[in-house]
Amino acid sequence: MNSSQTIYEILGQDQINQLASDFYQEVALKPHLRSLYPENLAEAEARLALFLIQVFGGPQTYSELRGHPRLRMRHFKWEINARMRDLWLEAMFTAMDKQSLDPTLKAAMSSYFTNTANHMINHE
Repeated sequence: MNSSQTIYEILGQDQINQLASDFYQEVALKPHLRSLYPENLAEAEARLALFLIQVFGGPQTYSELRGHPRLRMRHFKWEINARMRDLWLEAMFTAMDKQSLDPTLKAAMSSYFTNTANHMINHE
């Protein structure tokens, strides 16, 4: 992994889109986590892909379409506790395992996801 490249430059849009798709396949297998999402996961998947593209150094399309991410505010209507965080991370890490990621890249992404998921907890 070249430290001057962004995660987006290394993975590319197609692989980030695939990560979002793999993530939602995992969400569908976890009833407690799945209950947080709309019946049709396609829109949530598209939003996640745009968000990940942006956060990992790609085009700012997510913000252009939806405004500042404000993740905690956008998710506050759902009860997110440590169990929900763990289910979310498990789904994301399983999705990441389906990718052929350089270990350094995987560690950077895992750190981002863990920090963000911890920040999203809004209920004991």
